[in-house]
Amino acid sequence: MSYFGHFARSARLDSLAIPGLILLIIAMLVIPMPAFVLDVLFTLNIVLGLVIIMISINVSKPLEFSSFPSLLLLATMLRLSLNVASTRIVLVNGHQGSDAAGKVIQSFGDFVIAGNYVVGFIIFAILMIINFIVVTKGAGRVSEVIARFTLDAMPGKQMAIDADLNMGIIDQETASKRRETISQESDFFGSMDGASKFVRGDAIAGIIILVINIIGGLLVGMLQHDLPIADASKIYVLLTIGDGLVAQIPALLLSLSTAVIVTRVTTNESMATQTTMQLADPTAFWIASGILFLLGIVPGMPHFIFLLFSTLSATIAYFILQRKRADTPIESIAQDKTAPENEDQLSWDDIEQSDLVSLEVGYGLIPLLGNESGSSLLTRIRGVRKKLSAELGFLLQPIRVRDNLDLAPDSYSILLRGIVRGRGEIKIGYELAINPGNITTPPQGIKTKEPTYGLEAYWILPTHREHAKMLGYTVVDYATAIATHLITVLKDNAAEMLGHEETQKLLDKISEKSPNLVKDLVPEKINISQMTNILRNLVAESIPLRDMRTVLEALVVESTKSKDVEELTNLVRPWLGRTLMKNLTEPGEALNVITLEPELENVLNNTLLQSRKAGELVIDPKMVESMFSEIAKKKNECENEGVTPVLVVSPGIRQWLAKTLRQRVSGLQVLAYTEIPEDQDIVVKNKISITKN
Repeated sequence: MSYFGHFARSARLDSLAIPGLILLIIAMLVIPMPAFVLDVLFTLNIVLGLVIIMISINVSKPLEFSSFPSLLLLATMLRLSLNVASTRIVLVNGHQGSDAAGKVIQSFGDFVIAGNYVVGFIIFAILMIINFIVVTKGAGRVSEVIARFTLDAMPGKQMAIDADLNMGIIDQETASKRRETISQESDFFGSMDGASKFVRGDAIAGIIILVINIIGGLLVGMLQHDLPIADASKIYVLLTIGDGLVAQIPALLLSLSTAVIVTRVTTNESMATQTTMQLADPTAFWIASGILFLLGIVPGMPHFIFLLFSTLSATIAYFILQRKRADTPIESIAQDKTAPENEDQLSWDDIEQSDLVSLEVGYGLIPLLGNESGSSLLTRIRGVRKKLSAELGFLLQPIRVRDNLDLAPDSYSILLRGIVRGRGEIKIGYELAINPGNITTPPQGIKTKEPTYGLEAYWILPTHREHAKMLGYTVVDYATAIATHLITVLKDNAAEMLGHEETQKLLDKISEKSPNLVKDLVPEKINISQMTNILRNLVAESIPLRDMRTVLEALVVESTKSKDVEELTNLVRPWLGRTLMKNLTEPGEALNVITLEPELENVLNNTLLQSRKAGELVIDPKMVESMFSEIAKKKNECENEGVTPVLVVSPGIRQWLAKTLRQRVSGLQVLAYTEIPEDQDIVVKNKISITKN
């Protein structure tokens, strides 16, 4: 208990440090301070300046010292408030002697400048020139430029993060951290641009305060204390310059800290380590040693000093060279020893798993993935994922985009689980003009095939876009062509993208609002594997999973009748009748259907029933082919009339017929009578009948 109490007290003390410092600054501005207190505060100010510059040198990245702008403001205000407090005590008590303002100011006035106020004034002026013109002005300019370039570079950095995320190089959490870092960099360098103005203003204030103190001291000494001008000058000018020097040392340290922070090149090393490693060049020290040696033997030169440093430079070069030579054999020997051992050793990290969905491009299309040229393509790919996730009712895994040097330069491949499911070709700088099927006049361009459906198409220049549209062609850019192809491939294979993880996420989402519903079903009545297969069956027949609550309620009821996945899928479908109708007809409109003649339907029902009992499917192939041809013919007739056809059959044959027709007659929905809501109007457009041989 005492430990936590101590921790709580420490936390409270930490939180009171900054407010306490601000109150101290305000107090020094309005309350006279004893000389001893000023000695302590001047020393504290110097220590604070030293700590800040040491931290600035040792951080590896500017953001590691993100509190620097605020700390710089507080340190500047502390120094200026000390100036005010010391000015007050110098003007009030200065006539009493050189120690009237405290030992620190006296020491700087007597020891540092040897009691000579002319020398002190010159030293102070030089310090001000160094601080104001060299360090402060340079740091302010660097801060301004870095802030501007950091803000200008933000969009490009954000797009680079989005590109890495879409290509699967990083995950969502890493992307969020990188975006946060970019935002922090922008805020930091923007703050540093403003904070550099504090340093510049501090330097100007130091000059003005010096002039005011000298004039004020002379007036106070001569007019109030009747001191001769020589004595007044000696006392007040000496104290003022000593005060100025005490204040200028931490001010110069703060200016140097600002310059060090803003001139840092971001690496993973501190400034000291980075500088030491980069200066460790033996060639540079050999050359410097030779030049110093030549200067040392010139008559009239200080031979001892030049030859001493020539020898020192040569010694440093020798030790650097020896260290580098000593490091190289050790590394090579270590590599030689470990190479035979590790040559045949593998780990799981060496085994790369296939991505669920990926898009590979040839090297000629790599520019399309860059920050500028590829922004449209990557945006479309993100849009594809978002659109399909909304349509299917579950979140698709990220689509990884990467280059593949084995592909033709202008081609791309769409892969599912590492297997190519679609290929296409893109011409950079061209647009794709697609022939809808009834245009005979070709546009000016390169003939090709539309990658999604294999339609006749042409690659045309953007300047020919309007002419191609006038001819009746559908013109799309490369991003739209790839996105359309990607959507088609993913829709056709949507069931493969639904796994145990996605199923569990769906159940977790329903559990948030209906925990008992999920608890009663999984794993009490069916397990997660059965649930996954049922959902896959629904998705395979274009049934979205947006109404998962109805699916789960249906399974709770129907799971008492069977545990077979296929049968449970058929039992769930009638519960989703409204969802099925939503994709087939508008509200209030009749559903246009194709049906089988009763005789044909009876034949199929009896055949499938016998096949289930026998354990194998035995059906007349000629009858099946004739039936499929008739179904395809009737479907085309309906489409020519502008009607979306639906084949409606009895529940016993629906599943077999749907699976078989999926490969023979694409785009035809197969429903059972029980799946159509009772209040849905039906119009029979055609009936399928065949002659039995």
